[in-house]
Amino acid sequence: MNIELKEITVRDLTNGYQDNEENGVVGFGGKLDIRPQYQREFVYDEKERNAVINTLQKNFPLNVMYWAVREDGNFEVIDGQQRTISICQYVNGDFSIDGLAFHNLPKDKQDQILNYTLMVYYCSGTDSEKLDWFETINIAGKVLTPQELRNAVYSGSWVSDAKRYFSKNSRPKIGDEYLTGSANRQEYLETAIDWISKGSIKEYMSKNQHEPNANELWFYFQAVINWVKATFPKYRKEMKGIKWGELYNEFKDQKFDSKKLEEEITKLMLDEDVQNKKGIYTFVLTRKEKYLNIRAFSPNQKREAYERQKGICPVCKERYEIEEMEGDHITPWHLGGKTTADNCQMLCKDDNRRKSGK
Repeated sequence: MNIELKEITVRDLTNGYQDNEENGVVGFGGKLDIRPQYQREFVYDEKERNAVINTLQKNFPLNVMYWAVREDGNFEVIDGQQRTISICQYVNGDFSIDGLAFHNLPKDKQDQILNYTLMVYYCSGTDSEKLDWFETINIAGKVLTPQELRNAVYSGSWVSDAKRYFSKNSRPKIGDEYLTGSANRQEYLETAIDWISKGSIKEYMSKNQHEPNANELWFYFQAVINWVKATFPKYRKEMKGIKWGELYNEFKDQKFDSKKLEEEITKLMLDEDVQNKKGIYTFVLTRKEKYLNIRAFSPNQKREAYERQKGICPVCKERYEIEEMEGDHITPWHLGGKTTADNCQMLCKDDNRRKSGK
């Protein structure tokens, strides 16, 4: 890896600046690819963007940037995309600060900004070396998400097409209400790949890196969302962020009565013992109570039961200190037993865990 420090003026950087939206952003006389395929969309907020311009106006030093040197002699931004776009947009007249756009400034103020010198490292080497360096210098500033880094490592035709469905502003808004995170930060894309690959994201991206499109992923994702909507027609806010792909992979071939599921879900939503309402959807498919986080007995309820039993475990008939025992439902929750004092018994830890199958 060869790294060479250069001085680039804002005038040179912004020369030939063009933002072609999804087709890319260029500058430096058309020689600099400001937003390569693996880079994120613009994420600076107004305060951060304005801070970059104020730094230039005050002639304060701006953090060094990194450009990769391509085989054709042109460049691509490795680190500094957000600062570069902020500068180019301001000089291009895309936004103003305190009511003053760049063209509103006196000529001497314009020249001061245009003559500002940026420190840029030119980085030459193999693709893998440049991407390794990209990960290394990503520790500062707007740190990339894990998926943004994977997009860098496995950049190509497949990533470009996948972003069209899962991260572009113009993407089809399918399934957004079931996902958490940010499409802009590639988290929707990460979720979809995680589901289809059953957790093997890197392996899936490596296998498909040079595929011409991401149709398989997109068709799969639509199938998941359609299955969710058919199985659970009534939408609730608790459905957002559930691992629907995992449930689809396991249960897509089973037949469910959506009406009966909805009746059970409504009942569980009203059950005060069910602490994790989001887990209801996983429970009605898997029948595993751990997803419900059934309310535990309070210390007072357990003390009352302990004193009532005189410290005797009703299973093994041995006496224990209260710290050696655990609260248990006399009538199990799934049979209608509630987490109330009169339904609490204290079992020794061994008997309680044998009973619950732990």
